[in-house]
Amino acid sequence: MTGDLAERSDSAGIDTALQRRVFRKAILRLVPILTISYVIAFIDRTNVGFASLTMNKDIGLSELAFGWGAGILFFGYCFFEVPSNAILHRVGARRWLARIMITWGLVTAATAFVTGAKGFYIARFLLGVAEAGFTPGAMYFFTYWFPIQYRSRLMSWYHIAVPVASLISGPLSSIIMQLNGWRGLAGWKWLFIAEGIPAVLIGFALLFVLTDKPQDAKWLTSEERNVIVRALATEKRERPVKNLWAALADTRVLVLAGIQLCFTIGSYAVAIWLPQILKGHRLSNFSIGMVAAIPYLFGCIGTIIWGAYVDRTGRRIANLALACCVGAVGLLVAVRFPSLTISMVGLSVALIGITASRGIFWSIPPRFLTGWERREVWRSSIR
Repeated sequence: MTGDLAERSDSAGIDTALQRRVFRKAILRLVPILTISYVIAFIDRTNVGFASLTMNKDIGLSELAFGWGAGILFFGYCFFEVPSNAILHRVGARRWLARIMITWGLVTAATAFVTGAKGFYIARFLLGVAEAGFTPGAMYFFTYWFPIQYRSRLMSWYHIAVPVASLISGPLSSIIMQLNGWRGLAGWKWLFIAEGIPAVLIGFALLFVLTDKPQDAKWLTSEERNVIVRALATEKRERPVKNLWAALADTRVLVLAGIQLCFTIGSYAVAIWLPQILKGHRLSNFSIGMVAAIPYLFGCIGTIIWGAYVDRTGRRIANLALACCVGAVGLLVAVRFPSLTISMVGLSVALIGITASRGIFWSIPPRFLTGWERREVWRSSIR
């Protein structure tokens, strides 16, 4: 990576040491808070799995009704994804990502007060609507700030939020649900309330921490802003696509969409149903939260190591294919063997592949999808 970075820096007329310092400064400012935001987002999407351990009986949900409610979130998410990102482009990532977090936090907390299947469906659908566009918006935001040689690692750090969220969610949910009966509320109600409030708080924090574009960052000097803008403007891209309809018809987009669909199904199937699966092994609710964290610990470690390796080698396509295969093999092992120990080993392997594939995957689309008028903005800013 060092040699490649030096070559790029020389071609852009930028000192390598200065560029490293500037991008390190930008990373420390922008990446941690967005990663924390995604941690909270994933917890709020999947905490329903832990809530179901007692919620289903309290509000009369069958397994089928619970499955529909858990999945209906993505109907709202998909329908409003493109409109949400179109609005983000118009009003800026800082304001729109903050709005997304605040509203989804409020909806999560309000889920504590559903009283039946219909209310549960509505709450989950609204959560999808509220959150629509967050992750693509964050990915789009990264392309405004970081050139490709940084993205695989940054995407891996950002997407490590998924295994970290699941690693935290199990023990945290188990502890929160011990509040059962406090102030007259069931433990699963406290779960939604306690895990919804942080999203609202972080949403307000985004308004003060994020800056839409490098050229608008007052926390950078003029020289530092110029370093980032010039590095981005000189980034080479393969067959760039700017038109929305052309992008939707692009074979590369369709293939990538299919790949994401597959590893997303695997990821959420594990996250939402693992508590119920562990319950079938007669574990206590507290033990379920602890045991469920184990596969995600391995997922965290694997994602960091694999992302760094991809940045060094640059072989993104091959590593994405390999990561997906590792995920598939792990899931097959988990399903094939009824033993809890072997199943957990299989799930650990699966989550290494699934979570690693996320970071690798999101470094690929910006190589040919340029976004709305972005290159024109970069060019005009350095004239």
